[in-house]
Amino acid sequence: MDFSLLLVLAVAISGVIYLLDVLLLKPKRRQRFEAAEANAGDGLDAVTSEKLLKEPWPVDYARSFFPVLLVVLVVRSFVVEPFQIPSGSMKPTLEVGDFILVNKFAYGLRLPVVHNRFLEVDDPERGDVMVFRFPDEPSVNFIKRVVGLPGDTIRYEGKQLYINGERVNKALIEEGPEDSPQQLLLEERLGGVSHYIYNNPRDPGPQMREIRVPEGHYFTMGDNRDHSNDSRYWGFVPEENIVGRAFAVWMHWDGGLPSFTSVRRIE
Repeated sequence: MDFSLLLVLAVAISGVIYLLDVLLLKPKRRQRFEAAEANAGDGLDAVTSEKLLKEPWPVDYARSFFPVLLVVLVVRSFVVEPFQIPSGSMKPTLEVGDFILVNKFAYGLRLPVVHNRFLEVDDPERGDVMVFRFPDEPSVNFIKRVVGLPGDTIRYEGKQLYINGERVNKALIEEGPEDSPQQLLLEERLGGVSHYIYNNPRDPGPQMREIRVPEGHYFTMGDNRDHSNDSRYWGFVPEENIVGRAFAVWMHWDGGLPSFTSVRRIE
C-alpha cells in the first residue's frame, strides 16, 4: 500500500468536492433559499431554512477533512515523516520498535508519489543515517548509514571498511555487551561522525573487493555489520530513491506500553 498515493488522492478528491461546492453548489443553495424566502411572505421557519441551506454530506466531509489532509500531506512530503524501525540492522544505533523522525527537506524537496526532486538543498554526507526506497522493491523503505559517496572507492575485508584506500578507524568499546552478548561493540569514525557498530567475531561475514560508487548513487551499510541487508549484497542507492535523513528517535514501542525514555538525537 502506497500511503503517499492514498493521501494525495484523498486531498485531491476532497479538494475538488470542496471547490465544486464553493463555485457551484453553494450559490445554487443560496438562490433556492432566497427564492423560497421571497415566496414565503412571512419568512421561512428555522427548520425549512436549515434544510435549504444544508450542505450535502460529501461536501460536509470534504470541508472538514480537506484542510487537515492538506496539512498532513505538506508536512509529510516536505518537512518531516515518521517511521518505525522493523529490524535490528541498525543496532546499536537504532533498536527494533524505535519510532524515528526523518527530515524530508535535508536532501532537497521531492514531489510525493513521483519522487522527482524539484528543489535542491543538500546532498547526503558520509555518516548520515538515511531512509531510502529499496532499489529492488521501491515500495519498501530501508534505513542505513551512508558510507560511500559518488566517486568513492569502497572495500570491506576482514570486517574492516576501507574508503578511497584508507582504513576507517574503529576502536573496541566492549566485548559481549549485555543486549548482544555475541557481538563486539566498537566505535567507528565515518567522515565527521562517530557512532557505534556491532561486529560478530564468530561470523566471517561478507568480503567485498574494491568497487567504485557510480555518479548519482550511494553505498550504504547497517551499523549491525554482520546482520544487515545492505549495499554489500544488492548494490547502490540511486539518488532518486532517497527519502530523507533520520535525525531523532521520539518513541519506542515493542508491543507493550509506549516508552519515551529513549528519546534522542540520531548520530
